[in-house]
Amino acid sequence: MNTALKFVTLTCSLRAGSFNAATAAALPELGPEGVTFEPLGSPGSFPHYSQDTEAAGFPTEVLAMAEAIFKADGLIIITPEYNHSIPGVLKNALDWLSRVSPQPIAGKPVLIQSASPGKLGGVRAQLHLRQILGYFDARILNKPEAIIGEVSDKVTDGILTDESTRQFLSRQLVAFRDFAVK
Repeated sequence: MNTALKFVTLTCSLRAGSFNAATAAALPELGPEGVTFEPLGSPGSFPHYSQDTEAAGFPTEVLAMAEAIFKADGLIIITPEYNHSIPGVLKNALDWLSRVSPQPIAGKPVLIQSASPGKLGGVRAQLHLRQILGYFDARILNKPEAIIGEVSDKVTDGILTDESTRQFLSRQLVAFRDFAVK
């Protein structure tokens, strides 16, 4: 495949030493040839969504993220699971992005990854995120799913070191590349 693609990555954990950030950091070296990865800014810098705030003008960081997503060939969301759902910072970012026109996520290929110290690896967060992304009319890659359980055993000093996880993510990224060009 000779098509050069750019995917943007949205990491939804604000914690220093985040396992999800370690997963996101590994993607460029695991991705297929011809694919580049660009991290989006932190959604932690977004103000809480309010229609009053929106009426005063969109925050520049929201517009910058929306523009980067709009220009990208695909969006990869890497998220932890908080209380059986997505983190509030991700929901807030999606609330802001839902208000931008033209809609940057509509029709966009989206890949979801989650990592958690628990055995379920963030599966419930992924289910909720898939439901929310339905509103955006996103094109979500359904298989293979990257749900990384017991991630604390797979990351060493902030680096995703588990070889079987790395190989799986590499195969998933090839599938996402193929999905994005359809």
